[in-house]
Amino acid sequence: MLYYIFRFLDQFGISGTHLWGYISFRSILALILSLIVSAWFGEHFIKFLKRRQITETARDSKIDPFGQKKIGVPSMGGIIIIASILIPVLLLGRLRNVYLLLMIATTIWLGFLGGMDDFIKIFRHNKEGLKGKYKIVGQVSIGLIVGLVLWMSPDVKANLNVEVERPGQTVTVTHTQQAEKTLKTTIPFVKNHNLDYSKIMSFCGDYANAAGWILFVIMTILVVTAVSNGANLNDGMDGMCAGNSAIIGVALGILAYVSSHYEYAAYLNIMYIPDSQELVVFFCAFIGAMIGFLWYNAYPAQIFMGDTGSLTIGGIIGVGAIIIHKELLLPILCGVFFMESLSVIIQVWYFKLGKRRGVKQRVFKRTPIHDNFRTTDAELDADCKYLLRWPRGAWLESKITIRFWIVTVLLAAMAIITLKIR
Repeated sequence: MLYYIFRFLDQFGISGTHLWGYISFRSILALILSLIVSAWFGEHFIKFLKRRQITETARDSKIDPFGQKKIGVPSMGGIIIIASILIPVLLLGRLRNVYLLLMIATTIWLGFLGGMDDFIKIFRHNKEGLKGKYKIVGQVSIGLIVGLVLWMSPDVKANLNVEVERPGQTVTVTHTQQAEKTLKTTIPFVKNHNLDYSKIMSFCGDYANAAGWILFVIMTILVVTAVSNGANLNDGMDGMCAGNSAIIGVALGILAYVSSHYEYAAYLNIMYIPDSQELVVFFCAFIGAMIGFLWYNAYPAQIFMGDTGSLTIGGIIGVGAIIIHKELLLPILCGVFFMESLSVIIQVWYFKLGKRRGVKQRVFKRTPIHDNFRTTDAELDADCKYLLRWPRGAWLESKITIRFWIVTVLLAAMAIITLKIR
């Protein structure tokens, strides 16, 4: 909104209005504004929730043995995150940009889905929340919408990276002159090669391109659902998900910036994606919202983000990576989210495997994996066989959170480095 106002005023030569044409200026403003919004709105929102007694209540200790610590703490803090993202983006972003619109739609859609889950838990006193099948339908729906828009929109194009070898000179990387629709995506660690979804579907003959787009839409659905659920599982300790997400947001902001810069994209041998620089504004607002929320969510938490925040965060990360053709970097970048999900899958599979043989067994002391580190041996089921009992004692919650942040920093650095390793 403000972008268009100041760009209009720039036509009259008013001093300072030209700054709004710089992505760096608007991005930094978005970061600052999101911090201010989260700090100011967060304080008043927490007071409002406490007055209305919209707080966590007792949980079944068998389902959540750590739930007693959460009693009386306000939830639905994801509303703070969503407001802190949308207000700066709506004020400072170019709202005609298809990528920005997709990110806004993802934020609102998954925010509403998570909000419904939190509403049922708090106001209906049903700790199961929204049924799992409805969550999946909501996640699949936004993934389908994003995939179809990226397929059909004429504004979604990229300049492919190509190598030029001249006699007596080193090989240089440039881009095709015309931006075009593409099904290619970056493969980490593989030099001079992009994965082409249409080539995977080459067995479809003349329909390989259409089949490739269908595969791309399916991939979009899987990425959005997987990352969203991973972030949801990671939201189990004070500051855990917000801190990890802020770090991931920094990495995605860097990747979005180099993908939108013609020279940097050529230097890193990746696709140049015109107009994707608006994602930098969005991710700066996202980073500011995460850091601002940590002011209240760091241990001991004054508010929890709930599914309103965690589902939204995961969706934002997934869609952002897909837009800049970096979805295959997510297993590295979101390694912590991936391990949270994988630990639950392994635990359930191993338990069911033992149940068939009449043996009560588990791999970890408790899942998601972060709970494994705060569970003492005294809290374990004496009748159950555990494959892994490390650590023998329990770590402090703040220590677990910070160590997970450190791991995410290393993974984010590795994800960025893979571009140069190629």
